[in-house]
Amino acid sequence: MISENFKIIRSQIPENVCLVAVSKTKPKELILEAYNLGQRHFGENKVQELSEKASELPKDIQWHLIGHLQTNKVKYIAEFVHLIHAVDSLKLLQEINKQALKHNRVIACLLQFHIADEETKFGLSREEAKLLLSSESYSGLQNIKIIGVMGMASFVDDTNQIRNEFKALQAIFSEIKHNYFSDQTSFKEISMGMSGDFQLAIEEGSTMVRIGSSLFS
Repeated sequence: MISENFKIIRSQIPENVCLVAVSKTKPKELILEAYNLGQRHFGENKVQELSEKASELPKDIQWHLIGHLQTNKVKYIAEFVHLIHAVDSLKLLQEINKQALKHNRVIACLLQFHIADEETKFGLSREEAKLLLSSESYSGLQNIKIIGVMGMASFVDDTNQIRNEFKALQAIFSEIKHNYFSDQTSFKEISMGMSGDFQLAIEEGSTMVRIGSSLFS
């Protein structure tokens, strides 16, 4: 079943957009099935589950931590994580930097922005991001690399609202790129779009979509 789903989804995603297969709660057998079809980017939202899977599955898998990350959990994934999507504070960046240093790594991160209507979603505001990126504390971090932004649209049926939220994240990306990363080609990722809205997200500039249910169903 995965092979059919995989084929359909891949056909809907341009070559330049990274498909992150959201494998949270999925057994290792299913992940291996997707791996054997050529999938290498997998996303987990719980640190413990991510650590267990990473230790038992092929080493060339590129693991994405896509859920909210607590500072006290960073140490468990610092050695191997490929990309941390949901960075929403300087404190978290500092901890990622500290743990990356222990493993002689530079860990790639995305800044998460609050673009949805819902109160419960994590994420920075424009102002908070400006304060963070302008701070002396941030400029001293040598073992993290911010390579883009991430956001989650509201869980609604209104495609206009979703599209406008994606447009907002695209605008934030452009503004931050211009003001803080204009000389850095690595700052190029916009992680937005999930199973229900990834095509809209791609239309609005997404470079990375996080798809779980429609891939593993």
